Amino acid sequence: MNGDAGPVWITRSGEETEALAAKLLGAAAPAGSPCRVVELSGDLGSGKSTFARGALRALGVTGAIKSPSYTLLETYALRAGEALHLDLYRLNDPEELENLGLADYFRPDTLWLIEWPEKGVGRLPRPDLRFEFSMLDSGHRIERIENFMAKK
Repeated sequence: MNGDAGPVWITRSGEETEALAAKLLGAAAPAGSPCRVVELSGDLGSGKSTFARGALRALGVTGAIKSPSYTLLETYALRAGEALHLDLYRLNDPEELENLGLADYFRPDTLWLIEWPEKGVGRLPRPDLRFEFSMLDSGHRIERIENFMAKK
């Protein structure tokens, strides 16, 4: 699902990665807005979970933000709506997603943050945004992919 190169950011710490996510995803959508689906792709350790945590904090999550690495999904109440954080790294087959009842979460005022979306191909809703993460010697490179929907 590659698209055209879009804006690129370099972050040099977890705090910078969280701040970037807050800037890019931290504004709540107007009440009644359609479900927003954001894909986060990249290698292990490239900053995806940190980015998700920054977005969730900016949207009002005050408690612990757990990695969904083993549970596949965590949900969070937001000031306005709900967030679903998926980490599909341990998924063996996209059909395993059927047991999670994801369709129940595809509703207005909901934000989906999906790590490793390529593991759920064919079982996930179409994304609204896609970010690709990579590691650098001095931090992380985060790129928003443009026009990826036209490439599907």
